Amino acid sequence: MSATSTILKLPPLESGDRLTRYEFERRYQAMPSIKKAELIEGVVYVASPVRATRHGRPHADIIGCLFVYKVATPGVDLQDNATVRLDVDNEVQPDALLRLEAGGTSGISDDDYIEGVPELIAEVAASSASYDLNDKLNAYRRNGVKEYLVWQSYENRLDWFRLREGEYIALDPDEKGIIRSEVFPGLWLSVTALERGDLAEVLGVLQQGLQTSEHQAFAASLRS
Repeated sequence: MSATSTILKLPPLESGDRLTRYEFERRYQAMPSIKKAELIEGVVYVASPVRATRHGRPHADIIGCLFVYKVATPGVDLQDNATVRLDVDNEVQPDALLRLEAGGTSGISDDDYIEGVPELIAEVAASSASYDLNDKLNAYRRNGVKEYLVWQSYENRLDWFRLREGEYIALDPDEKGIIRSEVFPGLWLSVTALERGDLAEVLGVLQQGLQTSEHQAFAASLRS
């Protein structure tokens, strides 16, 4: 049987479909024209075209910060839009994630997908009504994603959630507007600078975090 005839026999992958993860992957792989689709709590979400200032730009800003942290912290893996098999009902493509390459709670499968739970996930959401702050948040919480960062681009608001006793608690910026990761020492984010678009200050604050003894000790522990 030809590949074409096999594809024609498969129903299309559409938002709202309720599928097993196996069937989701089968249809997704048969539709290369779809660049991003996710299975959240057993429901399919096919992404819309990406807007420039509401998604592309904030996505790039977040990736830039996390890339600097990764470069300074060997043993930490940064992924951009990589497929993550969380559990049997959830297969996601986060905008960005950080994971420990060794000794963490996720790995890379033989077919080159992330399986398990990354330590930190970041998403750019259009607004608080997005599934990033509803069904997807619940899936991440239930699976034990330790830190979850969501930038709501329309509200220009960034929330950083920390998992504690099975619930997500929003971390508050300090008096200088900075949030410090509790999972990745030295990962400091000036929320106020990010929200006003001052990336030079964002990177300056991050460099301060990378110079702390806590980050140095964490990096040394990963090397050993």
